[in-house]
Amino acid sequence: MIPVRFVKGATVGVLGLGRSGMAAAEALEAGGATVILWDDNAPARDKAEGYGYDTRDLSRDDVMAELDLLVVSPGIPHLYPAPHKAIAAAYAASVPVDNDIGLFFRSLATEAWDSLDVPPRVIAVTGSNGKSTTAALIHHILEIAGKPVQLAGNIGRGVLSIDPPGEGAAVVLELSSYQTDLARAMTPDIAVFTNLSPDHLDRHAGLGGYFAAKRRLFAEGGPDRAVIGVDEAEGQYLAGQLSEGPTDDRVIRVAVGHKLAGPGWNVMARKGFLSETRKGRQQASIDLRGIPGLPGAHNHQNACAAYAACRALGLAPRLIEDGLRSYPGLPHRSQIVGEKDGITFVNDSKATNVDSAVKALSAFPRIRWICGGLEKEGGLGALKGQTGAVAKAYVIGRAAAGFALELDVEAEICTTMAQAVERAVAEAQPGDTILLAPAAASFDQYDNFEQRGADFMAEVAQYLR
Repeated sequence: MIPVRFVKGATVGVLGLGRSGMAAAEALEAGGATVILWDDNAPARDKAEGYGYDTRDLSRDDVMAELDLLVVSPGIPHLYPAPHKAIAAAYAASVPVDNDIGLFFRSLATEAWDSLDVPPRVIAVTGSNGKSTTAALIHHILEIAGKPVQLAGNIGRGVLSIDPPGEGAAVVLELSSYQTDLARAMTPDIAVFTNLSPDHLDRHAGLGGYFAAKRRLFAEGGPDRAVIGVDEAEGQYLAGQLSEGPTDDRVIRVAVGHKLAGPGWNVMARKGFLSETRKGRQQASIDLRGIPGLPGAHNHQNACAAYAACRALGLAPRLIEDGLRSYPGLPHRSQIVGEKDGITFVNDSKATNVDSAVKALSAFPRIRWICGGLEKEGGLGALKGQTGAVAKAYVIGRAAAGFALELDVEAEICTTMAQAVERAVAEAQPGDTILLAPAAASFDQYDNFEQRGADFMAEVAQYLR
């Protein structure tokens, strides 16, 4: 655990009692704070009370009057579309609002670090798509290289529940826009921006607000090095904002599908090969083709970002290549479930938006595509012209009929996962990939994308017997 360092004698409210909220409560108490907890969900409150915590409605004026700080879990709106009533009460009472990420960055470094020859380093990864894979890949590479490393944040453990890092250690964080938007302190040693595509627009009042939330990771604390995906205009802008000139190697630019020129530090993937250039000269090259855990151009972008972050830490290209080749992949993210009779089954349930689905559809030559769910703001227009590898779509979800009408490929309305898998298997031919890449949220039928992916794998398992 990372005890929160600046709260001794303070009274702190914790709003939201999921993984990060409960870890924050424990870390705040370890730092000497008195905590008052609240969750709108009664079972969560009952569980906290079972641990002996004081639970009271933080939106009440008399409770808010006791607080010196309010700590908010990431899923709770603090500005758009409207602040939660407890957060609005904190604003009205001039009570500071933070989250566990802000507490982490303000509490991680201690006086004990002064005696270390190589102090711990923090690598923070954000972006729209690929941030989980990139963070997990960095963690895996460092582990394979024999470095002490922990993975936390939006993946792995809550940031305040990790062990205090020691000599030469690293902490890899995946950070969502919900986390970067509110944190009062963010000071990573290396910050990574993968890419940007429309997502969570209601929470950030549009694409500009969404990008601004991501940008805070780079603007608030100023990382020693920044790894920036420059395939979109927002990444190009961010790299330009951080760089002092063409040769400034504090910014490492990452691109997929096109060559990066100039004397700066660049990492790019073209035709399946990763290459690193610096001062106009190639430093290393890695053949990414055939690495099972990293299929498709979108995973090549993740590999480039992870490679760049690890190079910024001083790892040799050969060590990084060993990590890339042994990476097993993450569940529900281009996860190869199995193969039978020449048919491959891939679970990419995490493809919850159109952009991530497009990337998944470009990774395989002939696809039986299982898609559908709760359509996100912006619609499915960006899928048009991107479905050339799709032999047929099998649409699930409560609004499957409407979803199917927006597709530019032959589509069968299946509604349920069981029927979609059954129909795709019945029509698949050797060489086909049956791909779950929904291009939509899961909440119309499932609690989360993990549950949706597990359902797909359970249905596929019956065929693989």
